[in-house]
Amino acid sequence: MARHHSDVASNATLKTKLGDPTQRTIEEVNTSKLPATSTRAVKITKSVLVFICKDMRPLSVVENKGFRDMIKTLEPRYAVPSRQHITDIALPNLYNEVKATVLDSLGSAETVALTCDAWTSRATESYVTITAHHINDEWILQSHVLQTRAMHETHTGEHIAALLKETVTEWGLNTKKVVIVTDNAPNMAVAARLAGMTHIQCFAHSLNLASQKALKTQSVIRLLGRVRRVTGFFRRSTTASDQLKQKQRLLQLPAHRLITDIITRWNSSYDMIERFLEQQPAICAALLSPDVRKSAKEVFTLNESDIMCAEEVVRALKPMKDATLVMSEESVPTLSVIAPLHAKLMMGAQENHDDTPTVRDIKAAIAEDLGKRYASEKQTLHMASAVDPRFKGLPFLSEAETRDIYSRLLEAVVGMIKKKTNVEEENVAEDAHINDSCASISQPPLKRPKTSCALVDLLGATFPSTSSDYTEPKSENDLAAGEIKKYRGEAPLPLTENPLSWWKNHEQDYPQLSKIAKSLLCIPGTSVSAERVFSSAGDIVTAQRSLLKAEHVDQLVFLHKNLEI
Repeated sequence: MARHHSDVASNATLKTKLGDPTQRTIEEVNTSKLPATSTRAVKITKSVLVFICKDMRPLSVVENKGFRDMIKTLEPRYAVPSRQHITDIALPNLYNEVKATVLDSLGSAETVALTCDAWTSRATESYVTITAHHINDEWILQSHVLQTRAMHETHTGEHIAALLKETVTEWGLNTKKVVIVTDNAPNMAVAARLAGMTHIQCFAHSLNLASQKALKTQSVIRLLGRVRRVTGFFRRSTTASDQLKQKQRLLQLPAHRLITDIITRWNSSYDMIERFLEQQPAICAALLSPDVRKSAKEVFTLNESDIMCAEEVVRALKPMKDATLVMSEESVPTLSVIAPLHAKLMMGAQENHDDTPTVRDIKAAIAEDLGKRYASEKQTLHMASAVDPRFKGLPFLSEAETRDIYSRLLEAVVGMIKKKTNVEEENVAEDAHINDSCASISQPPLKRPKTSCALVDLLGATFPSTSSDYTEPKSENDLAAGEIKKYRGEAPLPLTENPLSWWKNHEQDYPQLSKIAKSLLCIPGTSVSAERVFSSAGDIVTAQRSLLKAEHVDQLVFLHKNLEI
């Protein structure tokens, strides 16, 4: 190069010696800030927002010194965005991105079940949360929080119905079968009727109402008051609490704290009594210690009859507690469990000759309250149990009732087959219309069929092909009856197995019945999913963040529940 292009070579040598002013040094590369639109900066910003939403951190966390120092240590070149950028740009963008995913998921469902419940934030702002549930093509139960909207109007059936209709439109559910599960409040039933939705009462709420009635019997009220005095004493006295811990270690009992119940939650009263019985030896020993008696003016204890009453209450209410736990599941169908559970609880509430007065009062209260529930939803509940392979025998029904449910199921399957046939006929008609429009195109002349064939001469007698040998296709009723008969002949699924896994493996065997199963088993038996949003929302709308806008509360709750990482 120096021989042929001496001028170029001399310039290159000069640049090498002096350095190219347009080329950045390694130090400059490592310390320069990333452009806000660069791939890495965008990825980090999204990660920060995911951290805020999933861990329920305040939006102002991006302004905290500790957070900024951590980000600076991890990536010195990244400029942490302002709170306003996170709130006004990044959060809505991520919300729209995840919302598109949820809309796509709902679009593949034929039946969508909604749950709806109202709650009040610490800022005394009223919200209504709506969740959606369906079963996807892989027979996996999908649950989404759709929205948490502020509702300033009174919670009348008309106002809630208007909100439900807006939800159906916004989330593209107009062409789908929509079922709604709510608590037993009259305004919710009115809202479902006005919105044109099938309404199912939350079974967990029904259990709560029946159990609350049982806890209001005179003997149980007296017992709860005495137990609360003891648990309250240990919560107030540091000396008694310390003595309780010592006695727990000495008696080798679990180091559990005593529970004081919340009046509105019956299961907390059950847990309080159960924990008291578990820790009763340690409680008695602690109350008898000189240190406790010295510091307390009056030490209250339970006598032997109180302990016996507590044991009876726990034993009588245990089926209700177990039923509540079963219905709290969200990964398996629960609507199909309501009918057998209801029947079992009603049977268990029947009076026995050896029941004590306390147990008789509890059973009578439960039987009276549960007995008046689910009269209008009985058919839906029984059909859901019929398509659940765990309960398809319907042993909790009489033979006449079982025949009636399967007759109704037969009608539903026939309807599915007719619907499928109509769709196919419409497709054939559309194809014929397309063929007619192409009739003007010249076609080659058709060949005349042969009047004789050697194959027919040789094998015609063995393989007849005349129209008289043609078998008429089965009717819709025969096809449906065949599916149901085969399904009822299957061995019942163990209670520990997931019915959705069974249907995934047998969907091809029962192509129409499986669609009925999917439309029923996607319906939750409780509105627990909506109620669980309350606790998450309570962590989002804290006392320090009570001024969050309703729009941001909706977006944060939505992303917390629906964002997958």
